[in-house]
Amino acid sequence: MVRITFSKDIMSFMTFFESMTRVPLKDCLVDGNSQLVFVVEQGTIGKAIGKKGANARRLEKALNRKIKIVEFNPLPEEFAKNLISPLKAEISEEEGVLIMKCNDGTTRSLLIGRGAKNLKNYESILRRHFDKTLKVA
Repeated sequence: MVRITFSKDIMSFMTFFESMTRVPLKDCLVDGNSQLVFVVEQGTIGKAIGKKGANARRLEKALNRKIKIVEFNPLPEEFAKNLISPLKAEISEEEGVLIMKCNDGTTRSLLIGRGAKNLKNYESILRRHFDKTLKVA
């Protein structure tokens, strides 16, 4: 696992998130789309999102930016599934590479994104916690 360091801004986002949701965070980062990604401990995603998404909406409004809340899982395949949610893909591991297989072209294009931006974001988050690369088949 890679040693994770946080900037002062990220620390303030983490503190704000924990005070609003009362859920401990595992990680927080800003992805390439300037979206805040909060990684919560396993089993706490429901409390973090809140009843009918109330906590998530309050956080987006208070921080004035898009957020994504992801549940951590010690298995890289399951963490990748949580990361790409609500998109569905079959994920398998071959020689340190996670391969995502999609049934339709729309899901595949959403996973990759324009200029492979989404794929790079997913891979950077995955590399923060696991030494894995990501590939869409």
